[in-house]
Amino acid sequence: MPQKLVLITGVSGAGKSVALKVLEDAGYYCVDNLPAPVLADLVNHLAEVGKERVAVAIDARSGDSVADLPSIVAGLRAFSGGERLVKLLFLTASTPALVQRFSETRRRHPLSPPDAVEGDLTPSLIEAIDRERELVGELAELGMTIDTSDLAPATLRAWVRDLIGIDNDGLTLMFESFGFKRGIPLDADLVFDVRCLPNPYYDPHLRPLTGQDRPVAEFLEALPEANRMIADIEHFVREWLPSYVRDHRSYLTVAIGCTGGQHRSVWACEQLARRLAEATTHVITRHRELRRAEDRTRTGDGHGAPKAH
Repeated sequence: MPQKLVLITGVSGAGKSVALKVLEDAGYYCVDNLPAPVLADLVNHLAEVGKERVAVAIDARSGDSVADLPSIVAGLRAFSGGERLVKLLFLTASTPALVQRFSETRRRHPLSPPDAVEGDLTPSLIEAIDRERELVGELAELGMTIDTSDLAPATLRAWVRDLIGIDNDGLTLMFESFGFKRGIPLDADLVFDVRCLPNPYYDPHLRPLTGQDRPVAEFLEALPEANRMIADIEHFVREWLPSYVRDHRSYLTVAIGCTGGQHRSVWACEQLARRLAEATTHVITRHRELRRAEDRTRTGDGHGAPKAH
């Protein structure tokens, strides 16, 4: 076995090619569109020829054989010593986001009928997306899910680098802030709503700031209900975290939402990450709307979702 094996899967158009390129740039030997049944043989061969870090993309293009992937991954993990050496990233996105990407690139979905036109926006494209979700959906349980619906390629690349850099000897606990006005993250395991707390947005001095800034933190920390909310969420996560560990989960994503994803949810995630830092092996934070704002500032228009691959 190679010292590190990363499997990338998910739905077409979610950015698997972007993720694979990140690993290639990091020195991984990369293979795209590998049929699932030959994965074990490929891994053994690459180990024999001295490839220590390997990344493989497997998806619906493998056909029905993709259903064999869970048992194949289980066998590789049993042989190699667990999920620390065999990691899986599952990339997904909302159907509207996928339709837009296929429209922009004029590519044909891998499961579209042979006579479908590239970039087809008729029901055949949506039906192909739905069929693919049914085919690969269960693979999300094998590793970490990344929802790329609202991610710019630069953000996805950064997240992949962060996740691959983690040695998963235990469960990785992620707190993700978001704004309800842009929808709940598809990769969330638990969702908490903090919109009931007073909103710093209505203070002109706090409006341009974020939940990572000290004045916003002081505003919220002065509110008894905000402190009770954090304490209650902390208690819930602590109470049930051992159950997720016993269920052999590698990742648990706790999503905290407020209206815009700028103040309350960001502050809550930062607070919870600090309080639960000792509860598991790895605790990380991710702020969806703050990263979107950074992407808009960098690109000038806010557009730039991963292209369809």
